Amino acid sequence: MIVGMRFDIVTIFPGFFESVFAHGIVRRALKEGLLTVEAHDLREYAHDRHRTVDDRPFGGGEGMVLKPEPLAEAIETLGIRKVSGRQGTEGPRDQGTKVILLSAQGRLFTQAVARELARVERVVLVCGRYEGVDERVNELYCDMELSIGDYVLSGGELAAAVVVDATMRLIPGALGNEASAEYESFGAPDSEIAAEIDADVHGVPRSQHGAGGLLDYPQYTRPAEFGGLRAPEVLMNGDHAEIRRWRREQQLRKTLKNRPELLERATLNAEDLLMIEEMRRG
Repeated sequence: MIVGMRFDIVTIFPGFFESVFAHGIVRRALKEGLLTVEAHDLREYAHDRHRTVDDRPFGGGEGMVLKPEPLAEAIETLGIRKVSGRQGTEGPRDQGTKVILLSAQGRLFTQAVARELARVERVVLVCGRYEGVDERVNELYCDMELSIGDYVLSGGELAAAVVVDATMRLIPGALGNEASAEYESFGAPDSEIAAEIDADVHGVPRSQHGAGGLLDYPQYTRPAEFGGLRAPEVLMNGDHAEIRRWRREQQLRKTLKNRPELLERATLNAEDLLMIEEMRRG
């Protein structure tokens, strides 16, 4: 994972990001130099009187499409070459850079993809708008298309903010406790978690499993009783092994209820499979 990661965002609404990145963990990461984010106004690369960045689609249809010329100039101004191996390319791409088109037609953005991006020095995010982007920009400059979900947004700006936030949390030092990124929904399996996290300096075993692609377990804090409901006694008895087993059971139960499809690719052991079978039997 990279310390000092950079995001460049190509957009027609650069002001959108001013408030989005002015709070919380992103703000702290920016202040401490762990992260750099810069939004680039696409209209600065449109040279007609009206700074036009869109036009009607060939073949007809509703809406407008972002034109290739301003996008290409904006991307090349960032020092990005065309993708190697395609017609008119200018040589190999810097392997420390990824250019991503944010699009409803893209690969689904997941925690696994965020971990991939956290290993890259620089990410350029191209925000689609209207009916999308001229496909030649995608073919010539972009390494991948990403979608943050199976729905359509007005533009890629919200998606860009999501990608930046989810990825920068994985940069060492961004979170107060680096283990926080390991033990949360969609996190790494136990086998990928550093051995030094397995026990604290006193040799106390950790009280949670790595998510291994599952949803996280429910959390409770003080007071012990609220609204007529009491926090589970197991969480307050100090038995780390019992807490760990309870939390794993809750991970499996919540995933089975809310996102059962995740179980098909999650990292599960024999005990997990037995608990799932018992839950399904009711």
